[in-house]
Amino acid sequence: MAKALAALLLGLAMSAVSAQGVMLAQAAASPAAAAQPQANTDNGPDAVALALNRARELRAARQPEQALDLAEKGLAVAPRDLQLRFLKGLLLSELKRPTQAIAVFEALTQDFPELGEPYNNLAVLLAGRGELEKARELLERALQAQPGYALAWENLGDVQLRLAERAYAEAVSRNPSLRSARGKLDQSREWIKSTESKP
Repeated sequence: MAKALAALLLGLAMSAVSAQGVMLAQAAASPAAAAQPQANTDNGPDAVALALNRARELRAARQPEQALDLAEKGLAVAPRDLQLRFLKGLLLSELKRPTQAIAVFEALTQDFPELGEPYNNLAVLLAGRGELEKARELLERALQAQPGYALAWENLGDVQLRLAERAYAEAVSRNPSLRSARGKLDQSREWIKSTESKP
């Protein structure tokens, strides 16, 4: 995840792995590959697969606008394609269009409730907006769907830490002389700061 997106999303990590475990972020495409014409998305499953692969290459080559355009062309042919929809959500996030990305991941959680990745990415976007309680609920859903999903566990820990910070801050605001709460508030803020500065 890009550093700017990481800062926007409060240090939480989005999954770049599709529901079927295929990395959406492929190795960087060569300049020659980036100059190739876009895949034809006018015909059936093969064209959709070509559009998906080409969109992944463009994303890896740091051309998210072009990748999004190609993903949308593929979705015009196969509007329910999980891989293209997931990639579209990632691209919208990277393009700092969180409202649209949220809509994509919300739809994915409705259509594929058994998958953890859409819940995780939706939670990250909502946490970036300060909606920590909803983010916590979504991460818990991700973990119900996939109990071994380590990234969701990490993000849940980060969200819970931020919720604890809020609670300590509220305690201090109501009773500034409460030293134990002040100490915990300071510790939680220091911990959060250290997790945001990691690469």
